[in-house]
Amino acid sequence: MENAELVPDVLDREPTSLLRVEFGPKKVQLGNKLTIQEVSEAPTLVDWDAEKGKFYSLCFTDPDAPSRSTPTVREWVHWLVVNIPGDSKDISKGDTLIEFVPSCPGENSGIHRYTFVLHQQPSHLDFSAVQRFDKSVEHRALRRHFSIRTFAQRFSFGEALAGNFYTTEWDDYVSVIRKQLGLE
Repeated sequence: MENAELVPDVLDREPTSLLRVEFGPKKVQLGNKLTIQEVSEAPTLVDWDAEKGKFYSLCFTDPDAPSRSTPTVREWVHWLVVNIPGDSKDISKGDTLIEFVPSCPGENSGIHRYTFVLHQQPSHLDFSAVQRFDKSVEHRALRRHFSIRTFAQRFSFGEALAGNFYTTEWDDYVSVIRKQLGLE
């Protein structure tokens, strides 16, 4: 992640572990290129070395919004789930603060680094004061300028435990995603 400059763009330090992320048969492998269609749904697998009795936070962002050369809305948050129980590592048993939306880079915006970051929380936490975002068009602008670094500091998460990322760029399937999201 350091070689891809996600340290310092997203994190202060490289995570100590690799987060296993799969979209069906396609694995995320530290910057491999995936197509928009391959990542058009939430991951089918997210796995890590978890401790029983602990809770985790998973965040998925695009630090290259609208482009890597001009990241004026860095980071654009695509998904945020907290209080994931380490006993099961079942994302659906966590609290979704920000619903998953797929990668949707702009045309001619170049390669984007879509980044997954996992933190171990100090305990099961109360996030009731945090605004929740669904997939609606009304919440799109609110996803801008998110910082996983700031969020982790706010809730005393400490350093990132695990991470991974893939790269992708605009292709014709983006128009399908935009229609699904009500943007066209």
